[in-house]
Amino acid sequence: MHLDFLSNPGVSEHESAASPHSDAELLDSYSAAVSGAIDRAHSAVVHIEAGSGRGQGSGSGFFISPDGYLLTNSHVVHGATALLVALADGRRLPAVLIGEDPHTDLAVLRAGATDVPHLTLGDSDAVRPGQIAIAIGSPMGFQQTATAGIVSGLGRSLHAGSGRLIENIIQTDAALNPGNSGGPLVNTRGEVIGVNTAIIRPAQGICFAIASNIARWVVGWLIKEGRVRRSYIGIGGQNVPLLRKLVRHFRLQQETGVLVSKVEPDSPAARSGIVEGDILIALDAHPTPKVEVLHRLLTADRVGETASLTLIRGVERLHLPVIPLETPVGG
Repeated sequence: MHLDFLSNPGVSEHESAASPHSDAELLDSYSAAVSGAIDRAHSAVVHIEAGSGRGQGSGSGFFISPDGYLLTNSHVVHGATALLVALADGRRLPAVLIGEDPHTDLAVLRAGATDVPHLTLGDSDAVRPGQIAIAIGSPMGFQQTATAGIVSGLGRSLHAGSGRLIENIIQTDAALNPGNSGGPLVNTRGEVIGVNTAIIRPAQGICFAIASNIARWVVGWLIKEGRVRRSYIGIGGQNVPLLRKLVRHFRLQQETGVLVSKVEPDSPAARSGIVEGDILIALDAHPTPKVEVLHRLLTADRVGETASLTLIRGVERLHLPVIPLETPVGG
């Protein structure tokens, strides 16, 4: 670093001499940001033990309300006949499954506790590549383990255990290991931006978290009905900006859409003629600027009802009819 300064004729001797102090201040600021986030978040994170006829598994989770509701991954608790959560204060409490959604790999439990520390689900749409991300959980059974890194990428897709794609996944290089599943990925304010869910083996530093905005929507359904009732059209997609000339030409009220990255065979989308590369911009009269918006629009009352998808294909705007189907429970 000092060689770089010395090779730059625009940097004075005084500025070069001051650089070690500046570097130390930057490192102290980074450490303070990470340690502050951990201090704010760690007491709400729990270790989950899930017993079943197949033996016992474990993972992580975190409280999302003071009355004991907590969020984790579906694959951590699926099929469990007994659930136990170990809190940061040393308590071990039984928990019950409120509901799970295998299609987003999320589940809500409730432990018999009141006035517990809990975390806020932040706005994952505000997340940017390069920002600090901190994962907290119980990798390999080591409770209250924290790792820090950055957000490496946005808009990824990941197959859930059900086989369906989870959209808008956050990629991070904050180290995750078995047992981290279900724990929070937080920003420097201690807000949850994602739910840690997967790693790619044998790669290092390629880890994934379900976006908090998706989690917020799923949590509402699980607490209300125990499952997420939804229709589906059978695509995988990601958020993309629209070309300005197309926005102006078609007088669109949005600047982003949903790029179709995959069309499931024999799905409603395939039957309606949607192809990879199409950009969906509306369902009926409702704009679809983001994947999450499209998901929210695909409600149970649309099952079997003809809808109109508006899309951009090349430089054309098309309207295609589609008949959504109900997403099978656990399917």
